[in-house]
Amino acid sequence: MLPSRLPDPDLYLPRTGEPSLRWGIVGPGWIAGEFAKAVRTHTAQQVVAVASRSLERASSFAATHGIGHALGSAEQLVTHPDVDVVYVATPQSEHLAIGLAAIAAGKHVLIEKPITVSAAEAKTLAGAARAAGVLVMEAMWSRYLPQTSVIRTLLADGVLGEIRTVLADHGQAITADPQHRLYRPEFGGGALLDLGIYPVQFASMVLGAPARVAAVGGMTKTGVDAYSTLVLTHEHDAQATLHTSILARTPMTAVIAGTEATLSIDGSFYTPTSFTLSSAEHGGPQLTWSDPTGLRLFDGLSWEATALARFVGEGRTESPVHTLDENISILATIDEARAQIAAS
Repeated sequence: MLPSRLPDPDLYLPRTGEPSLRWGIVGPGWIAGEFAKAVRTHTAQQVVAVASRSLERASSFAATHGIGHALGSAEQLVTHPDVDVVYVATPQSEHLAIGLAAIAAGKHVLIEKPITVSAAEAKTLAGAARAAGVLVMEAMWSRYLPQTSVIRTLLADGVLGEIRTVLADHGQAITADPQHRLYRPEFGGGALLDLGIYPVQFASMVLGAPARVAAVGGMTKTGVDAYSTLVLTHEHDAQATLHTSILARTPMTAVIAGTEATLSIDGSFYTPTSFTLSSAEHGGPQLTWSDPTGLRLFDGLSWEATALARFVGEGRTESPVHTLDENISILATIDEARAQIAAS
């Protein structure tokens, strides 16, 4: 039986006791711009510096977003005395090196997804972070959205019963340009690392690490995975079917199906959105949830920034809702899927 009402989300609200940290951005690209706007508008955090290999590019970004320091290298930023947290928004091939440099400088670090390009690299990063006692977190913003809090509560309360099936997909029509970063293996390109990580982390959140991974798909002429379907086998007769592609835009929806109820998340499931909880009984009752906060699209990046500040204020060295060990496990799943696709 469905509950009479859906639970309220546990929000990472700004100005609720978290420290106001000083942030530096490495990599002034599109996502960094969206992050800077969200932080400035919806948090108590401060972006004080930005770095790029091109000082001209850093200066332009700083002027656009009202940032005080424009720097010509990542090394200058991670060692800057005014920076408490480094946000890494470079191509993923650079995530490990910049993350390690920031850790060595004693900074907390938020690294865009994927946190690194392999499970082995993620282990190296996690080991360095733990040894240094700083907080390192993947910028998997979906984990910090209001809807995710509600979904976690429903799962913890057993409202869906025994989970049997997870479905999720993320496909974007990326221009087939061999110079585009997603088509370049040296930049950590391919569908799975950049887009497919959203469905994989979603299945991980619901079901944990899989016992088996089966992947089919295809490669681009440049040598990265272009599309794939993953079937993940879990304990207790549970299965996840996940799809990703850089060749076509897909609905980007997700489903969690249990013995008592089914939860269907509207596209794009990894952004602020809505969902419907339906009784397992055919034609049974439904409850619909919509984000009540008014934050839409990339405004939702603000939640992860406030979450990191809260965790720092609590003395944590990793996210309690997206741990470093889970980062490693998710990348191990992607490693195996990529290997199977490349070998097929």
